[in-house]
Amino acid sequence: MTGTLYLVATPVGDYDDLTLRALRVLKEADLVVCEEFTEGRKLLRHFGVEKFLDSLNEHNEEEKSAELLEQLKEGKRIALISDCGTPVFTDPGKILVRRAIEAGIPTFPIPGPSSIIPALVASGFPTDSFLFPGWLSPKRAERRRELEALRDEKRTTILMDAPYRLSSLLSDLVEVLGGEREVCVAMDLTMQSEEYVRGPASSVLERIGRQKREFVIVLRGRQQG
Repeated sequence: MTGTLYLVATPVGDYDDLTLRALRVLKEADLVVCEEFTEGRKLLRHFGVEKFLDSLNEHNEEEKSAELLEQLKEGKRIALISDCGTPVFTDPGKILVRRAIEAGIPTFPIPGPSSIIPALVASGFPTDSFLFPGWLSPKRAERRRELEALRDEKRTTILMDAPYRLSSLLSDLVEVLGGEREVCVAMDLTMQSEEYVRGPASSVLERIGRQKREFVIVLRGRQQG
């Protein structure tokens, strides 16, 4: 008898966004696997879920995935969560998911909060086709080369990075793609401080300054109507 792997989306800010199904899965799981213990414990404590926690992160992903796979084969129900939002998408877990699928372990996503789709639909830019190139390089020279490759992209493009690189990423956008390129910066999604700054990149950079906040940048594609 094999177990089941659940990929549970958790709130990106406001805990009220956790779905009833996600809460049920967390309560019924034999094991909850988080990215960081601090965030995992905080979430479970908030909802009164008493559950043994294990951690899978970028430092132990290979070894921990093998260990968790054995528990799945033994029949355990495992709920995988990230620090916030939908797990695996930009967080550790891909190795475990691939191995579980290869081993015939039932693997189900539990949909819920995400920062990308809300930022996209609230940007006002075309949503019928969009590009998410993943996190850009933290090294400025490489990041600028990656942005240069997006210069002629006609689809709406979504960018994410660490809070402390918000102003530097916007500065690079202005210098590489031009200050007139339309952007929408969604900050602190679902929190009381949630804010959207829209307009030409140069104007948005001036208004945001050197703030350090959780963010998603939505970039209008070139020559879109």
